[in-house]
Amino acid sequence: MTYIVNEKCVNCRFTDCVEVCPVDCFYIGENTIVIHPDECIDCGVCEPECPADAIVPDTEMNDELQYWLDFNTKYSTGPDAWPNITESIDPLPDADEWNGKEGKKDLVSTEPGPEE
Repeated sequence: MTYIVNEKCVNCRFTDCVEVCPVDCFYIGENTIVIHPDECIDCGVCEPECPADAIVPDTEMNDELQYWLDFNTKYSTGPDAWPNITESIDPLPDADEWNGKEGKKDLVSTEPGPEE
């Protein structure tokens, strides 16, 4: 099992979850973050910290969750990997306006986020 960041993070990019992660398995993109599934130890401390409820366990796999697991894997591993993030940073400027909005999947950027 692993935890997955889904579309609810897009254009919010709250990083409260990063601060509590004991294994530093988060990677930052331009407008979202992802979890490295092989580094995640399934402790679950990140899930309740996310103000957008964007972190979910992969226990009830469906097509949508599989999409986000693949997305998290792609941008946390290999040649497409974004920078690792180990400390909380400010959310995106209009995060509160985007928080809770549906249908953000098509808005996700594949560009890396800022280096620490």
